Amino acid sequence: MTFIWAFIVAGIFCVIGQIILDNTKLTPGHITSIFTVLGAILAFFGLYDKLIELAGGGASTIISNFGYLLYDGAWEGYQASGFLGIFTGMFTKGGAAVVGAVVFAAFFTLFFDPKD
Repeated sequence: MTFIWAFIVAGIFCVIGQIILDNTKLTPGHITSIFTVLGAILAFFGLYDKLIELAGGGASTIISNFGYLLYDGAWEGYQASGFLGIFTGMFTKGGAAVVGAVVFAAFFTLFFDPKD
């Protein structure tokens, strides 16, 4: 059942992004930023944890998860170290996601050619 929920949740995010892309003049970069902020807002209200429990990888592999990671890291850092912990916590959790993206991008460029 988790696979079905993962497909539905990720699909809903994709449909929303496609509708925004088709009906506005926003660029994919704008939409990426919107979903990142949306993930942080959902995390603030405690909804993103429930979304991950429901959909598993369907919620933890999309771009809104990056906003969740930034918020979660900032909150943990604040609880551990106070105000300055906000920044160190964000870098700790968000940094792993950024490094992963860079490593996978470098790996795939070895095997695939860009379109013309």
